[in-house]
Amino acid sequence: MELGSFKKGLKDGVPIGLGYFAVSFTFGMMAVSGGLTTAQAVLISLTNLTSAGQFAGLDIIIAGGSCWEMALTQLIINLRYCLMSFSLAQKLQRNVPWAHRFVVAFGVTDEIFGVSASQEGRVSPYYNYGAMCVAIPGWTLGTLVGGISGNLLPAFMVSALSVAIYGMFLAVIIPPAKTNRAVLFVVIGAMAVSSLFAVVPVLKQVSSGFVIIITTILVAGAAAFFCPVEEKEETAHES
Repeated sequence: MELGSFKKGLKDGVPIGLGYFAVSFTFGMMAVSGGLTTAQAVLISLTNLTSAGQFAGLDIIIAGGSCWEMALTQLIINLRYCLMSFSLAQKLQRNVPWAHRFVVAFGVTDEIFGVSASQEGRVSPYYNYGAMCVAIPGWTLGTLVGGISGNLLPAFMVSALSVAIYGMFLAVIIPPAKTNRAVLFVVIGAMAVSSLFAVVPVLKQVSSGFVIIITTILVAGAAAFFCPVEEKEETAHES
């Protein structure tokens, strides 16, 4: 069962790894052009699996910002991963040891959480390990290649690579949204709330990190209230 879950995670992680390679390629190029070495950029990508956090942190490093500024920025931008980890902790098999939970938490990203949450019934940590074994190398190798390439690519290709991750995330959430009304409700709700923060003048002043957190709490809370998961359905899936 563990091997089967690991293989399935590997399979589902392939498109994530490819998407990460494209996005981190841009990060590697920006890091080196900003004064970091290729080795430093690769170390950042290997130990920090967060695209938004890394790009924001890179701006602070280049600008010579303080450690406090860096810590606060990362806290705000990446606080959503705490919410994802709480949710995924309820999705994991009940007998999973704490050591496995900590490793799974390290690899929680928007896309890995998306594929894990879309699985039927309980999820084995080995499923996440499989996805991580493709996603983490993809993110790290993309940074390495981008750092080595420097500024060889034209500006329009760099711009295209920077939005590749959004197309990849759509590929993760659209299939389950077609068959699950709760997922569809969450997707539409998240789009609506995000649009309000992008259009309403007062709400536009809220930072992107807080927008993600507020949207997650509102939409996920509404989904849990209106579309609760029956315990008997979970039991049936586990059996």
